[in-house]
Amino acid sequence: MTKLVHAAAPGAYSPELRQKHASAGHEQLGSGLPGFAAAEPLHGLSPVIQASWQRSALLHANPDQPAAPLALGDDELEEYRRQHPLAAIMPVIHKLLVLPSHDSGMLVAVGDELGRLLWVEGDAALQRRAEGMMFVPGADWSEATVGTSAPGTALALGRGIQIAGAEHYKRSVHPWSCTAVPFHDPDSGALLGVVDITGTESAVAPHTLSLVEATVAAAQAQLRVERLQLAAARQSSPVRRRSTASPARIGRPSTALDDETQRSSLYRNSLQLLGRDQALLSIDGRTVALSARHSEILALLSIHPEGLNAEELCTLLYPGEASTMTLRAEMVRLRKVVQQLSPDALPESRPYRLPVDLVPDSGQVLKCLQRGAHRIALEIYRGAVLPRSEAPGIVELRHRVSSLLREALLTDGSAESLLKYTELPEARDDAGVRTAALKLLAPRSPKRAAVVADLERLEAEFGS
Repeated sequence: MTKLVHAAAPGAYSPELRQKHASAGHEQLGSGLPGFAAAEPLHGLSPVIQASWQRSALLHANPDQPAAPLALGDDELEEYRRQHPLAAIMPVIHKLLVLPSHDSGMLVAVGDELGRLLWVEGDAALQRRAEGMMFVPGADWSEATVGTSAPGTALALGRGIQIAGAEHYKRSVHPWSCTAVPFHDPDSGALLGVVDITGTESAVAPHTLSLVEATVAAAQAQLRVERLQLAAARQSSPVRRRSTASPARIGRPSTALDDETQRSSLYRNSLQLLGRDQALLSIDGRTVALSARHSEILALLSIHPEGLNAEELCTLLYPGEASTMTLRAEMVRLRKVVQQLSPDALPESRPYRLPVDLVPDSGQVLKCLQRGAHRIALEIYRGAVLPRSEAPGIVELRHRVSSLLREALLTDGSAESLLKYTELPEARDDAGVRTAALKLLAPRSPKRAAVVADLERLEAEFGS
């Protein structure tokens, strides 16, 4: 079960007093946002909320912006959520959360891993009110955009949270309270999105968190069951490829094997490269560990969806000269591995390319960084891309991902994010990141001593 991060120090203040302290804290928000980010802890504001406000300020989220921006238009939204893995669990969400919300005066929202709302359902009157702050499908509710909110902050922290009233960073959201829990892929563990309940004070009752956690657990179990049923059915009836797919409908039986889009909505085919010498390949809910060479090949093909000819792939794969015959032999072995997971995912040749979408975790990091969501990027980042690989294409990808993440953290990261980054193997001797963290830490922070000790160690080992 997801661990709750309480939106106040346990037992320290009543809900009324918490709201008073949060409202007082908002007086420090304004034109001097960077100054707030480095301020002493605010009296009565929980450390979790204070840290989120600091991240929001450093990301230049505007507390006075009345509405969240629309990130996905109607046509784009419809196509995106039709193919999203969370589409498959909406019947469970509807039964356990949406139907009860009509009587309890709540809204139920499901968003993707970047904080964009895909579905918002529930009490009709409340939905009309929520439109005023753009709590609608397609809107961006990430921390980087709207600041502290349950959906965005739950994604940033990677665990459940409750945000009440004035604890929201955006002032237009102060009449609302919300509870949110991240949704992880039951097979690969990848972050797929977030489930949220929004309403009045009852939306942050202790039982509300338990309800959302139980719903997420039930939806994860249902997703795994549907995958197993579909995988079993596919053994006796092959599925057409994505190019012949027809639109899927939420709730359509998983045995409708003529619908490839429905199958893709159950899965997010992924490739886990970060911090691993041997990648984990997940296709159709099945996962296998790859050899080092096969890890490199699939990593390169996943970032070149248009395909690579034999010479191009050889150049990216082998540090020195290599025969295309060597590559062909590797591709034969790789196809045998992929065949065990899904015949529809076999790499094609002339050019070499993947016939299915394959999402590498390194690509998720880059996508988050492009949107300014470096906190989520850091949560996904578990280390360098295939750290021992010497393949030229992998070396380039590794450098790109790690350098862009470091640069984003140095530019906009909070002290908390910078210190988390220093825990990575590649940052063990990074004096620049520690110096930047030291500048952001409050003068009386107990974390300063450890950072200073690290800097002294680095100076002794490497000099100034």
